[in-house]
Amino acid sequence: MTSTPETIRSAQAAEAEPETAPALRALPSATPPVTTIPTQDLASHHAPLAEPLVEAFRRVLASGRYVSGDAGGEVRAFEREAARILGTSHAIGMSSGTDALLAVLMAIGVSPGDTVVTTPFSFVATADVIVRLGARPVFADVDPVTLNLDPEAARAAIGAETRAVVGVHLFGRPCAGAALRAACEPRGVSLIEDAAQAVGAVDTDGRPVGAIGQAAALSFFPSKNLGALGDAGMVLTNDGALAATLRRLRVHGAGQRFVHQIIGGNFRLDELQAALLRVKLPLLQTWNAARRRLAALYRERLAGLPLALPPDDAPGAVWNQFVVRVPRIGAGGGRARDALADALARDGVATAVYYPAPLHLQPCFASLGHRRGDFPVAERACDEVLALPIYPELRPADVALIAERISRHFAGDQRVNRNPAKS
Repeated sequence: MTSTPETIRSAQAAEAEPETAPALRALPSATPPVTTIPTQDLASHHAPLAEPLVEAFRRVLASGRYVSGDAGGEVRAFEREAARILGTSHAIGMSSGTDALLAVLMAIGVSPGDTVVTTPFSFVATADVIVRLGARPVFADVDPVTLNLDPEAARAAIGAETRAVVGVHLFGRPCAGAALRAACEPRGVSLIEDAAQAVGAVDTDGRPVGAIGQAAALSFFPSKNLGALGDAGMVLTNDGALAATLRRLRVHGAGQRFVHQIIGGNFRLDELQAALLRVKLPLLQTWNAARRRLAALYRERLAGLPLALPPDDAPGAVWNQFVVRVPRIGAGGGRARDALADALARDGVATAVYYPAPLHLQPCFASLGHRRGDFPVAERACDEVLALPIYPELRPADVALIAERISRHFAGDQRVNRNPAKS
């Protein structure tokens, strides 16, 4: 990480996929910290896998086959293995998480004049794929506890032109699938899952992502629970007809060579990324279990501090991020959150903000006519959220150290609200 006293403020994905960096708290350069704990450590993550990853590269290199069709190869093998491990009938490799979500919306027929209901608290790709198809995103506020799409708000936002609802499994916690299905199905509206941060997650009814709605878009961006060594994505579904359409869409709408039945795109997953992901896929459940243990340890160590912790009622969550909330102080917006992040940076602990601004206030969606106050829960979350380091290689001792430094910060800050539940 580059040493700088500045705060890097560019927002990352997500949600549908982090194609830019998150709003990171960089470490100060004046006095190097004794301990440096990054938000993630991909070098350590991949070090034990170096030999099989190199062997996978050599296998693809020797094959002479680098962009696969549907006949076989690494992509097809990865798709079969992913469908089996992740619990759906079909897995369709895609070039990125964004392209996976775009292709799903194309496959269900989202087109100009349609609306798609979704959350304002996500990475920009969740909504920009809607606009790219000529449809209009209709935002509905989030649940104040989970920060996932509020089912009642989504129900109220569904109209005669609504083609789909996109529920985001934010930070690896599955959205309220049963309630969203109840809102969608009577109206003939598709429920689509943005599962970019939730690879391997299972909801409280035991449904894996991809079976909660009609289909789920996954991201294998390197920072995800299952990360490629570049861009990659996938769609999971139990709908065979939808899977067939997606396979055509990813190759410019072709069902056979040079015969293009529909307008599609170049959304193919390449052979190299598929081969590298095949090395990592068998370890996904082990890594997700490690994240759950770390999340539980954070809850234990941070209990009683003036923070709002993620609710402990989703045993199938996979904790792509562990996000706490630092209640605002008066009209100062995110100053309490920022003060904690700065204190942790001085102590050598990196943090990130997912997300510093809600989608309805992003300049690219200005034509929708929203203003501050339209979705107050999401807006407040943007002022308060702070992601703490969480990744499989993080040690329990690191979590204890982070918690101790957070406690020390609050012990010296007399302004903090000691009862965040009432803020």
